[in-house]
Amino acid sequence: MMASPPRRMLRVGIFALMAVLVAELPGALQKCIFDEVQARARVVRAAPAPPPSAPNQPEASLTDRPEGEASPPPGLLVTAGRRPSAAPPQPIRIRTWLPAESAGLSGAEGERLQAAVEEAVRTVSSLLSVNRRPGPLLLSRDVNKYCKFLWKNSSTANYNRCGRANKNYRAETCLDVTIPDDHLAGCDIYPDADSPRRTELRPEGAGLPRGDFLLYLHVRATDKCRAEPGVLAYAAHCQTDPSGRPLAGVVVICRDKLTGATHSRRATAQTVIHELFHALGFSKELFPTWRDCSSSFQVGARCSPRGRVTHSDGRGQTRVYTPSVIAALQRHLASTHPELGGPLENLDVPPGGVSSHWESRVLQGSIMAAVLGDPTTVRIDPVTLAAMQDTGWYTVDLSRAQSLVWGGDEGTMFGSLSACHNKSSSFFCTGSGFGCHYLHLHKGECQTDPHLEGCRLYKPLKNGSECWKEENADKEPLSGELFGFHSRCFFSNLTRLNRSEFLSLGGSVEGRCYRHRCTGPNGYRIQVSGSDWVDCPAGGAIQIKGYQGSVLCPDRRLCLYADVTPPADAVGASPTPTTRQVRL
Repeated sequence: MMASPPRRMLRVGIFALMAVLVAELPGALQKCIFDEVQARARVVRAAPAPPPSAPNQPEASLTDRPEGEASPPPGLLVTAGRRPSAAPPQPIRIRTWLPAESAGLSGAEGERLQAAVEEAVRTVSSLLSVNRRPGPLLLSRDVNKYCKFLWKNSSTANYNRCGRANKNYRAETCLDVTIPDDHLAGCDIYPDADSPRRTELRPEGAGLPRGDFLLYLHVRATDKCRAEPGVLAYAAHCQTDPSGRPLAGVVVICRDKLTGATHSRRATAQTVIHELFHALGFSKELFPTWRDCSSSFQVGARCSPRGRVTHSDGRGQTRVYTPSVIAALQRHLASTHPELGGPLENLDVPPGGVSSHWESRVLQGSIMAAVLGDPTTVRIDPVTLAAMQDTGWYTVDLSRAQSLVWGGDEGTMFGSLSACHNKSSSFFCTGSGFGCHYLHLHKGECQTDPHLEGCRLYKPLKNGSECWKEENADKEPLSGELFGFHSRCFFSNLTRLNRSEFLSLGGSVEGRCYRHRCTGPNGYRIQVSGSDWVDCPAGGAIQIKGYQGSVLCPDRRLCLYADVTPPADAVGASPTPTTRQVRL
């Protein structure tokens, strides 16, 4: 193995993304090229028989360091995630390796990457659990690479064993990363069909203690990075266990995106989670290998193959039809339709084809939608977690799903082209005016994008859309706007009394930021500049003393979702002295 120069190692564990992290350019759509990359990746599936036990390796070189201890030596693997619980399944442990090809990260680059990945690791390890195999994680070698031919006579002693080595065999790779021999099982050559005599081609590696998935982080400015300006990273899985569960993958991180002024830790962490879900199972390449564990007490190898999980619904929409996904979507849309499968994105997908993203019109804001918007609008939603449960490889803590506000209780036809164009839902808009994003954390502009196929919604403005940022306030707010952690967006045409601006603006209704305070589920008061607190009845409108115009009070959008809040580190972040917010 090529010696690795000193580098800053990441105390992380979960970055098994497999698609594309995108640059946070204002107003730019995040682009995911997972399907393109994964389709070209070579995947090695482990043989049903477990490999021989690997030699013991000193734990000191492969465990977490106590806080304050010196940095580990080059190539050192570190683990993130919770410690094993008493009984299986247990939280997934993802090991991360920075290969020699990625040497030379600056301190700032390493810190940015570390912070984002650690956040993603904590999140995913709290959601997914696996049945852990005993012994170290040892990857398989590709017999089609190291072997020139296999003994194919089933009556011979060495049936299906390698009879002759490929003289050109050098190494195993995952995308462009060379897998260290120490991470790989050994391989032997059997020159005679019936003789036990064998020649060791490569020795057994030590493997990786306490690991369930191994991620190689490749930080470079690759040709694909240069060709795709909107891409922050891309990845693919390259190894699976006998049941099909991914064991290893690589993420290629576009080097210049770590140094850009638009870098966002939270956005990068969310993209890591997105790609990680791809790598761990939410992938059209893995859909056919999902397992059915309904008759088993454990997930994984003991479950039967689920078979084909995607079908067209008859209207050309390809959907994931698995029990947990159907049930989650029924609950979300308040529908009893028995075959309400999870709709998959159809942009740039041939008729009858499959993608690895949810349809944006139906599941806007989902962590597995094709486009990830502003970080405060992205949700690790119950439909996505249901899909991970239905892979059969994991048990999932479904109680940790974040509220998916988009389309809640809107019925079976929500998100269909006919429904959005017929203005049958308040989640969609028409024209190109200004209003409020549906979570009411941002002002928005009525826009569409290719994934919406002509449907329009209020998307956060490029600059100054956050109601929760005090620095976005005007010096003289004629509309009475108040910005801060507890402010939300309201449709309003308020203007101070005796101001000619009201007439010149035509009293147009648009998104305005006002302070709010919950009084109960779907109940709240608002405050504008210079006013007292005023009750705002959900679904109604109110006038404010000292102002012309009115404020519209959104129904079933505020004071129902406890987890829809500004970032915890926003200025003024503190609990609101109100009743606990819960969804009805």
